[in-house]
Amino acid sequence: MLSKRVSILLATTATAATMMLGALAIQAHAALRHIDGTVVSKNSDNRTFRLTTQGGSQVRVKVASSTVFQRISGFGGLHKGLRVEVEGKTTSNGLVATHVETPGGGGGNGGGGGADDGPNHT
Repeated sequence: MLSKRVSILLATTATAATMMLGALAIQAHAALRHIDGTVVSKNSDNRTFRLTTQGGSQVRVKVASSTVFQRISGFGGLHKGLRVEVEGKTTSNGLVATHVETPGGGGGNGGGGGADDGPNHT
């Protein structure tokens, strides 16, 4: 009887651990975002910029030292009116860019809007 209880306890513990890992993986994936928009302002002191998305929302984006820029000469190359694609991670401090580029970097469709954009594409 004791070994049956131990087996049930181990099975329950393994199931709970698997469910927790799955929930963590979903949260980590959900925290990533892809945003297409146009730069409307830039704050060099805070290394942030705001952009207006295709849907009309404004988003504040923080640039970290690890942010990768493509076809833009770094944070200094950002300016009002520039169309950009941002890959970012949602944090407690807002969106932190992991990758910023101008549209047209692959796929040949001129910048986003394709079927590969995923569920968190704005």
